Amino acid sequence: MRSYVWHPYTQMKEWPNFDVIVKGNGMWLHDSKGRMLLDGVASMWCNVWGHSKKELVSSMVGQTKKLQHSSLFNLTNNKAEDLAEKLVKLAPNMHRVFYSDDGSTAMEISAKIALQYWHNKNEKKKTRFVALENGYHGDTIGAMSLGYVPSFFSRYKSVLFPVFRTPSPNSYRIPDGFTFQEYQDFCLDRIEKKLSKSNDIAAFIMESGAQVAGGVIIYPIGFQKKISKLCKRYDVLFILDEVATGFGRLGSIIEYESQNSIPDIVSFGKMLTAGYLPLAATLTNKRIYDTFLGASQQLKQFFHGHTFTGNPLACATALANLSLYKKYNLMSKVRRRSDQLKSYINELFKLRLVGDVRHKGLLMGIELVRDKKRKLPFGPEKRIGDRIFIEARKHGIYLRSLGHIVMIVPPLAISEKELDFLVDGTIETIKRVSDKII
Repeated sequence: MRSYVWHPYTQMKEWPNFDVIVKGNGMWLHDSKGRMLLDGVASMWCNVWGHSKKELVSSMVGQTKKLQHSSLFNLTNNKAEDLAEKLVKLAPNMHRVFYSDDGSTAMEISAKIALQYWHNKNEKKKTRFVALENGYHGDTIGAMSLGYVPSFFSRYKSVLFPVFRTPSPNSYRIPDGFTFQEYQDFCLDRIEKKLSKSNDIAAFIMESGAQVAGGVIIYPIGFQKKISKLCKRYDVLFILDEVATGFGRLGSIIEYESQNSIPDIVSFGKMLTAGYLPLAATLTNKRIYDTFLGASQQLKQFFHGHTFTGNPLACATALANLSLYKKYNLMSKVRRRSDQLKSYINELFKLRLVGDVRHKGLLMGIELVRDKKRKLPFGPEKRIGDRIFIEARKHGIYLRSLGHIVMIVPPLAISEKELDFLVDGTIETIKRVSDKII
């Protein structure tokens, strides 16, 4: 069939045709030719229960019969109110919820809140941001500025605002002359030097628990907590991005709680609605929220809004999703599946091209290299990501790699048997790709 769709992060000249997905059932995607693929990336890291979960579909259908959309401009709706209350109760030390539609806009909102917070306090010099290298916070202009991945965003650099970046401790790529502990200390020292010597820093921004799109970099224990303490010491706002890591991906519903690092602002998305509808939320503490209060003529109100902010259909779906976590004891299941995933690490390391395996919860990054000793990655001319996708499809699984890093990011409710199928298929995929490029 002729297509008019322009696909994301895809060289369209090399992909004249795409598999057409017509149905999802459980962990499986069904295409128009009757083939089945196990959803190994949770439909871009957002699916929780698999596809067509009965309780979620029933909630969506029920809400469509009552109220499909109503604006939050001078109005509210009960589903937006109920979900905000639920989120505030789940997220320690948070006080208010600002809704948006996706992770990029949620992070743009985080940055705008931080800037206006200092403006409302009449500390107008605080306009700069500090962030970790290899962080990723979305694809809009502001989000690209905050999380600059050079291979993604270098073409747009001329319009991005400057952000001071500090190194992130990747245990696989430690600079010469450092132990891993020494490199962690070096990274923290760089952050402290910047925060202590600058009086114009509005906020420090980082993904919570791990950098996902930047290469699946799992933070060492205590790293995030130490950054949060530095922010408090030097009066800098601490902003966390839990769009991809919150609601169970790394083993905790609220990842910053397990990291013992309370933020001033935090954003959620992706798994908030179990991957069924677009919705994101940015939460702040009371101290920040209160600075936006005053008489209208003072212009302290937050100057931001979206057409579908607080959409009741999406909020109803999120409420239904969150209610199922307790009903099915999901986090206990995630921990069991995480241990199962971990048990494959030694086998993965034996594969010819595997240089490193990084894992936490139900997130795994398998870094493929052309030279294990020198840790040399493959160049883009090898099209590793495309090769992995094509080969994985032959083994009945859907994988979307980050270049030379193969990602396993299944729906959280995946069964033991299905996870074995996914990882075994991934291992066979890597073996076959290895045979073709070496």
